[in-house]
Amino acid sequence: MYSTSETGHAKNAAAFRDLIAFCTGNPGYNPSATALTIASLTAKLSDARTALSNVMAAQTIFNNAVNNRKLEFQNLKPLATRIVNALNASGAPAESVKDAKTIIRKLRGKRAAAEKPGEPAPGTTPPGNPISVSQQSYDQKVQHFSKLIALLSTTATYNPNETELTITALQAKLTALQAAETAVIGAYTAYSNSRIARDEALYNPATGLVATAGNVKKYVKAISGSG
Repeated sequence: MYSTSETGHAKNAAAFRDLIAFCTGNPGYNPSATALTIASLTAKLSDARTALSNVMAAQTIFNNAVNNRKLEFQNLKPLATRIVNALNASGAPAESVKDAKTIIRKLRGKRAAAEKPGEPAPGTTPPGNPISVSQQSYDQKVQHFSKLIALLSTTATYNPNETELTITALQAKLTALQAAETAVIGAYTAYSNSRIARDEALYNPATGLVATAGNVKKYVKAISGSG
């Protein structure tokens, strides 16, 4: 009767509501256990509904944070391309340009054009390593972008006129990227905790809504004499 699927939680609460209505209409329903009284059942249903609402609210916040992070990161790769082109045009040392291109390859998740036989490409991991060679997780993108800014900051010739390519603007972009990632982590934690609280309210084996419903049914059978 009871389901623990995402769509089943609300149905479980609705079934408990119907059970309360049945017990309320039964003149013989007078349990000695406080947890089975109509008042206690009503309070438990209210707690379950609150827990369900909290999950939906937390999920919405989490989804919004994920969407915002996606928007914040979506122009990172083309921005990196503009940066390396500006660095190259500034007359920067060849080694600085080479290092910048290496960082950007990691940012894009691409292997180096040339690889030594038997060795992994720069910035990748050996075969069999569970870490993806693309290094495309958001925190890694932030790390690569931070390294790129550090490189630019130590390259005297890099002083573009384009406002969005200046060190100050890039540092602001880095801060925004970090904030977007932090927001997702915080929102996911809150969402996860709300689901734990919901499961506790509905499915605790001793005090949860489902367990309580089972005890109510046992009591009803006892007073009705049914098997």
